[in-house]
Amino acid sequence: MPLSDTLVTVTRGRAWLLAARPKTLPAAIAPVVVGAAAALGERAFSPLPALAALACALLLQIGVNLANDYFDFGRGIDTPDRKGPVRVTQAGLIPPGQVRLGMVATFIAAALVGVYLIVRGGTPILIVGIASILSALAYSGGPWPLASLGVADLFVFVFFGPVAVCGTYFVQAGSVSGTAAAASIAPGLLITAILVVNNLRDIETDARAGKRTLAVRLGVRGSLAEYLLLLGIPFLLPPVFLATRVRGPLILLPLLALPLALPLLKTLATQRENGPAMNAALAGTARLALVYSLLFAIGLAS
Repeated sequence: MPLSDTLVTVTRGRAWLLAARPKTLPAAIAPVVVGAAAALGERAFSPLPALAALACALLLQIGVNLANDYFDFGRGIDTPDRKGPVRVTQAGLIPPGQVRLGMVATFIAAALVGVYLIVRGGTPILIVGIASILSALAYSGGPWPLASLGVADLFVFVFFGPVAVCGTYFVQAGSVSGTAAAASIAPGLLITAILVVNNLRDIETDARAGKRTLAVRLGVRGSLAEYLLLLGIPFLLPPVFLATRVRGPLILLPLLALPLALPLLKTLATQRENGPAMNAALAGTARLALVYSLLFAIGLAS
């Protein structure tokens, strides 16, 4: 669709929905579900802290999406030739100042929810909350954006894996079990894979803009190898959990998500330069992370 047509047909509400990027929200939901399920399986589940953790995670994800939209436009990274979905600031759908205001408001809302979680979890949750907001801003903003330094993959794994899963568990149980810590690896890896798809799709435009993502540094083959590992390792974890008697046979349920992974690997290997196909693979990777995590949650809760 030509940009002029987009400006005519997209309503303000639709524009803000585009800015929030709802297809990325499974990345916020998946680790919270795993953390809550781990607590349930160890008789430490508490619904209100779990729901508050989910709300906070969703708000932080929306906030970082708005921050990326705003900061990437300001740095000239988002250009008309990008293959990804519409960025509202670059497309002129929402003025930059309003996107910045929306970003700030979303982070404030996350902080307000976080107050309850801090009351529940104390200083560790305060530290996690501050680190989460600062990292969200530093992902594409500030003098040394994490995304441009090639370390964003590590930060995504840490914050969407151990931090999110163990944090969710902690606000319910007041401590972190070894099972919760081990379980955090799978959603962290799968959600990092979403970033790999995004960066592999944008590898040429990012390189021209001086954005040195890990994909730019590794190249196409290295990024494909990274994606394969990020998808493969989570499917090795359930058998380990079963073999070590951490959980019963239901812990193998995530293996049912394997058919969702195979077409994604094929798309990245054969259609990397096809923007729509890569956008579909990005959404498919997010869907895989959510489905896997829901199935994993059943096994952890049993």
